[in-house]
Amino acid sequence: MLLTADVGNTNIKLGIFDGKKLVHKLRVSTNRAETSDEFAVELYTFFQIYNIDAKKINASIISSVVPRVTEPLREAIQIVTNVKSLIVGPGLKTGMELKIDHPETLGGDIVCGCVGAYKKYGGPLIMTFMGTATVIAYVDEHFAYKGGIIAPGVGISLDALTQNGALLPSVDMRTPQKVICTNTADCIRSAMTHGAACMLDGMIDKFIAETGKDCFLVATGGLAPQTIKNCSHKITFDENIILEGLYHIYQKNIKQHTAPKKAM
Repeated sequence: MLLTADVGNTNIKLGIFDGKKLVHKLRVSTNRAETSDEFAVELYTFFQIYNIDAKKINASIISSVVPRVTEPLREAIQIVTNVKSLIVGPGLKTGMELKIDHPETLGGDIVCGCVGAYKKYGGPLIMTFMGTATVIAYVDEHFAYKGGIIAPGVGISLDALTQNGALLPSVDMRTPQKVICTNTADCIRSAMTHGAACMLDGMIDKFIAETGKDCFLVATGGLAPQTIKNCSHKITFDENIILEGLYHIYQKNIKQHTAPKKAM
């Protein structure tokens, strides 16, 4: 079985694949101060809850945008499973060409999500990630990553607004029934929810106009389901697309590593 780990700024998402099937998932908060031993306890507890035999884990791969967490998590996985994880980054094959200025700066989660989406839906596609940041990425029909945009996530925007506006209350992210609201809390909610949908719709329109391509639209991340409900475009929500991308990247690298040598 393959253990996959997607380390984000807010959460760490773990997935276990039995063959091609994702059979178990776990989401925990990202704690930059956590030690390898503490991660190992969490991982061991995860295995105990779902009755997973650690001895059956024979491979692992990690995507991380939090460098301080990467190595402690890798060590924890090795403690619990006796498996050394691959790390998504320069030198690891993804199958996707990166046609951007500095390919080494592209986040592993973006790489994995785009790989997973292309493998599942084909291209060209516009892939939206709604986490700590909102990232919208374009992958063409030839499986080349062509770039995108990075914006503050909805949660960060809300925090900045309410922390810097002395009279503005912190609110939940419930979508108001109307865009034009009549009280402060709903006015903020409308801006965060309907506003995020308008930004997403507008950027998709600009991507399509600039590329001249009719793209498949995919979104992932905690706030994506709520946001895309308010969008004019039809956008497919895929909760597990980054974990699936990790699966495909691992398969590409292990096949290359274990491929039989050609006869001389």
